[in-house]
Amino acid sequence: MTKTDTQLQQDIEAELRWDPKVNAAQIGVTVEEGAVSLLGAVDSFPQKWAAEDAAKRVAGVRTVAQDLTVKILGGHARSDSDIAVATQRALSWNVLVPKSVTAKVHDGIVTLEGRVSWSFEREAAANAVRYLTGVVSVGNNVTLVPQPSVGQVQEQVEAALLRQARSDAHSIHIATSGATVTLTGQAASLRAIEDAADAAWAAPGVSMVVDQMTVA
Repeated sequence: MTKTDTQLQQDIEAELRWDPKVNAAQIGVTVEEGAVSLLGAVDSFPQKWAAEDAAKRVAGVRTVAQDLTVKILGGHARSDSDIAVATQRALSWNVLVPKSVTAKVHDGIVTLEGRVSWSFEREAAANAVRYLTGVVSVGNNVTLVPQPSVGQVQEQVEAALLRQARSDAHSIHIATSGATVTLTGQAASLRAIEDAADAAWAAPGVSMVVDQMTVA
């Protein structure tokens, strides 16, 4: 059954209240034809992403746009120098982050730079610093320089989706051009779309995933 925008708004607000990582009282929700906007202020950067993840979990959501401002509480405020030290330690202690990744900090905003071979390394770097005290935003400017092999990427991604027992695997269409993978078709939810994109990123040699899928 297709939900009305009002029903969808109510479900998202309920999911935000249900998630203990989110202060739902500070977040406003608007919905128009399945497109969700999150507005307001949150106490930390992790809470910002927790709110977005909560909205994506709700059936019927087609897109999520968040305009949430991070306002660090006094007890969690840190200087850029403190954040820079913590960032360096977090990156160096994470076994998934190559030493080629560097960071700079300005006004609580951490900007990651460098070159890596795999998408998961780039994501690991962002995840390593996302939950540090005092961080208000993370800019991931790490460049992906893939492995040279891009053979049979389409077959590898299709096989991965089937291995993961994806019910919508046959509804997702995969096209490749060099190191670029384009995904089209329909998936059951936003989470399913993200999982399909993750599977494409995991294929050796992929440097770009173009996600053109829609929610069924």
